[in-house]
Amino acid sequence: EVQFVESGGGLVQVGGSLRLSCAASGFTFEPYAIGWFRQAPGKEREGVGCMSFSDGTIYVADSVKGRFTIASDNAENILYLQMSSLKSDDSGDYFCAATRRPYYQCTRTFSSRDFRSWGQGTEVTVSS
Repeated sequence: EVQFVESGGGLVQVGGSLRLSCAASGFTFEPYAIGWFRQAPGKEREGVGCMSFSDGTIYVADSVKGRFTIASDNAENILYLQMSSLKSDDSGDYFCAATRRPYYQCTRTFSSRDFRSWGQGTEVTVSS
């Protein structure tokens, strides 16, 4: 059974940093892509970034570019989301998921519709 578990969320002040982890079991990242998404209360799920394990491309949404980075530990099947210079708008539940199809290119058009096997999420609260 494929399972993703997100962790690392918490309460942080504006300007602070957090590192989220996405651990996969029953699944090998390559050659799929893994995406990070977030959802604030009352808002739609938003794509934060995506890493392709087939061609190595990484895409990070404009709203977090320069503040968030994505990295991986392939041996441990863990994807990280390093978040810095956090803003109150970054608050929400953060999720990771794998693409439905392999050899997925991560570009600005990446969509949650292309992903499956969602984790339960980890909550991030940025306080001012």
